Amino acid sequence: MISEFVGQLSRRHKKAIAILADVIALPVALWCALALRLGQWTPEVAQFWPAFVVSGLVCVPMFGGLGLYRQVTRYMGNHATVAVVKGATITAVVIASVAYMVPLTGFPRSVPVIFWLLTLLYVSGTRFAVRAYFQHTRARAYVREAVIIYGAGRKGVELARLLLQQDTYVPVAFVDENKSLQRRIIDGLHVYSPGAMEDLLKDNNASQVFVATESQAIEERRRIIEFLVSLGARVKLVPDLVDLVSGRQSLNQIRDVDMAAVLGRDEVDPLTHLLAGRVHGRSVMVTGAGGSIGSELCRQILSQEPSRLALMDQSEYGLFEVQRELQRLADDEKLDVPIVPILGSVTNAALMRRSFESNEVETVYHAAAYKHVSLVENNVIQGLKNNTFGTLYAAEAALDAGVRDFILISTDKAVRTSSIMGASKRLAELILQALQETSDETRFSMVRFGNVLGSSGSVVPLFSEQIEHGGPVTVTHPEVTRYFMTIPEAAQLVLQASSMARGGDVFLLDMGQPIKIVDLAIRMIRLKGYTVRDDDHREGDIEINFTGLKSGEKLHEELLVGDDVRGTEHRKIMRAEERFIPWLELRGALNTLEQACDNYDLEAIVSFVTGLVEGGDLESQLGDLSPRAPIVHLHPPEN
Repeated sequence: MISEFVGQLSRRHKKAIAILADVIALPVALWCALALRLGQWTPEVAQFWPAFVVSGLVCVPMFGGLGLYRQVTRYMGNHATVAVVKGATITAVVIASVAYMVPLTGFPRSVPVIFWLLTLLYVSGTRFAVRAYFQHTRARAYVREAVIIYGAGRKGVELARLLLQQDTYVPVAFVDENKSLQRRIIDGLHVYSPGAMEDLLKDNNASQVFVATESQAIEERRRIIEFLVSLGARVKLVPDLVDLVSGRQSLNQIRDVDMAAVLGRDEVDPLTHLLAGRVHGRSVMVTGAGGSIGSELCRQILSQEPSRLALMDQSEYGLFEVQRELQRLADDEKLDVPIVPILGSVTNAALMRRSFESNEVETVYHAAAYKHVSLVENNVIQGLKNNTFGTLYAAEAALDAGVRDFILISTDKAVRTSSIMGASKRLAELILQALQETSDETRFSMVRFGNVLGSSGSVVPLFSEQIEHGGPVTVTHPEVTRYFMTIPEAAQLVLQASSMARGGDVFLLDMGQPIKIVDLAIRMIRLKGYTVRDDDHREGDIEINFTGLKSGEKLHEELLVGDDVRGTEHRKIMRAEERFIPWLELRGALNTLEQACDNYDLEAIVSFVTGLVEGGDLESQLGDLSPRAPIVHLHPPEN
């Protein structure tokens, strides 16, 4: 085929063919202009030879200088048309000048105008015809999936044009709520009202809808998504067109709707002075910097221009990736912020102390932790060493180094916990609360919140993977609920909460209403264009299996140990007043617990963890390790 032959030619050969074609065709266009003006099939043109020479020698270099021959014909756009208009106009003016300066006797004055029109028709017409031919042959060569674009504004129209240049999707219609656009035709595609969506999906055998609306309002987008999902369409969101044009994103990054867009939390604009309060102009360290929360904290801290940003993580790969990303961000934003990677574990007390001192750290965000409940249940000692004693070592090193603020990233699983992971985090909280009583220089505080959408190991990426493999989607219990917020929102609120710390604070983030995990699974299945298969709908696509609660898991999580909670300057952040164990009493118990961990003495671990963590129900889990272990309870004082 012609398209295959042309496709095998080098770019240099294609350019040579285009130049040769124009060198031949432009004098022909001048001859046609003379023939049309004189009304003769064979006009006498010999005396006008200077004009013919000029038509090729001027116009072709002019097109080259304007970049026409650098254009890829199959992707030609407005820039090429502008180049043709400029080149043809300049050439017509030069021909007219030559005709009257030589002079050329009998040269009609209207010929340069006719030549200009014919040049536009030939040069533009032939190239756009070639472009249409290649697009047609490519459309026949590839089986492209029909899609409907929701939004016929600027974003939707540009998306349709970009899709036509790709081999994966073919737009078949626009849908828009703007009545002034409905019943119109834009770039060959009809614009319909949302009410016609169900018929459009069936008639065009389309299963996907690309949402390309101009509005960025969360409520608006959630309403559109819910409407489309109810029709059984697979909904995808389109990257910002500015990012597409700049190359920062591509059409390959058209993505499935994330759960944040559907759950649509009422996110509050951050208070600028709180965001910068503990980081601007300070030397800041983030432990666990390679994790989901830690890396997002680093991004937002960097934007507040600290004097230095130290990153600590025990994962070499995670540390390398986050350092590279942050350095690129700093370069792009021209931020003069030294970024210091520290490879190591928070359980290394000497490393923590040296890192704080050598980097003159003033603020620490302690996000390093093992967070997966089931893994920590099976690795009790390592979970306690990392989450509890890692926090202890880091806090003591902070005291010795004169760190001004130390903020622990905690979890709702620390409240009346039934898991070792939750107990290890509650012990970390108790350590900071007790240490605050001994410190005048360092402010210790903690921020407690629930699950974040999309973090590593969370249910959302797990469900997405299961759906892509055809199911089943596994849910522990039909009634299990969890709190959710987005990673960026959680990081923003952590930064703002830390700015309000007075010492020993327990901050709670407003997580909204808890969400049933089974409802989350159903929504994700429907968002991807599938239906749920159950006893009432045996023809459905994806089945949901209930596997039962794992060891240490609870049906419902809580954020408060007690009942005393107060508001703060930020309406999404609350401060809790909770009792704690005095440092002298707690330190002795921790020494015994640490010795038990070093000796792998599971009986002592059972005793002291259960006794230290108030309100928890750990005996059923820990009892499997040592059913005869005596329980020694340490109760916080009443006042």
